[in-house]
Amino acid sequence: MERIISFCIDHNILKEGIYLNRVDKDVFTYDLRFKAPNKGDYLHTASMHTIEHLFATVVRNSDFKDKVVYFGPMGCRTGFYLLLFDAPDVSKVKEMVINCLEKCLELDTIPGSKKIECGNYRSHNLKNAKEELVKYLSILKDGNIEKTN
Repeated sequence: MERIISFCIDHNILKEGIYLNRVDKDVFTYDLRFKAPNKGDYLHTASMHTIEHLFATVVRNSDFKDKVVYFGPMGCRTGFYLLLFDAPDVSKVKEMVINCLEKCLELDTIPGSKKIECGNYRSHNLKNAKEELVKYLSILKDGNIEKTN
């Protein structure tokens, strides 16, 4: 089997930030890397689940809503994938992500977190999710955007 592109990236040198990971025809995959890989500091499952609900709701209600293909967690618990159709350059995506993160921090409830709406509705933590969002927002405002492949 062919090795997939994301396994060809040296995770030992990746830092927190936002990266254009790959382009498949008109779908651009961005890594929203909250944590540096393999450093022992990972996102907690409940916080990650909450961030997924917050950010997915906000980004799908943003000016980019028609470009959003998918937003979801990385299995390694270091961040999220954001897939966009025909995305502009990474600096514009970074600006959009920052705006969405700021809107996420304004939310006092978790969208889609009722039993009827969510397959694991008990696994949420708004307080910790917001703490992680604040840390990541600070990282993005300080820099760290690039293409990984």
